[in-house]
Amino acid sequence: MAKQTLRRPRRFRIREVDACEPDVVDTLKDLHARIFLDRAPLPDFDVGHWWMTSELGRPTAFAGLVPSVLGSGIGYLSRVGVLRERCGHGLQRRMMRAIEQRARRSGLRCIVSDTTSNIISANNFIRCGYVLFEPAQPWAWGNSLYWRKMIRA
Repeated sequence: MAKQTLRRPRRFRIREVDACEPDVVDTLKDLHARIFLDRAPLPDFDVGHWWMTSELGRPTAFAGLVPSVLGSGIGYLSRVGVLRERCGHGLQRRMMRAIEQRARRSGLRCIVSDTTSNIISANNFIRCGYVLFEPAQPWAWGNSLYWRKMIRA
């Protein structure tokens, strides 16, 4: 008798979303407010590509990739936020990998980002292969760390 393998239903679903849809924008704004409170300005969801993670149909995380001001072929990882009660499931790293796949397909050669006073996010950048760098013209806060990852096509 053959051994049957039962597949567990996927608990979290990551998908790229269309930020032109009003319901999607409202959900992204709600997630941003719940995750970042008033510590970060609201991104322009009309620009770039956005992802949302849901757990059993409930939004739990979001992330964005927008063009970088550093030049062509460079994307800026704009927010990778996870609701506090959903932290610890590797969602931030999983979303970063989804973004990297999109960046490769789009022909980007590099992704940059920054973190400020967030050790967990900094460690996730390291785990995903990002390295610290010093931009010629820093764009974030005085105590921000700047991250870069070269993308292979």
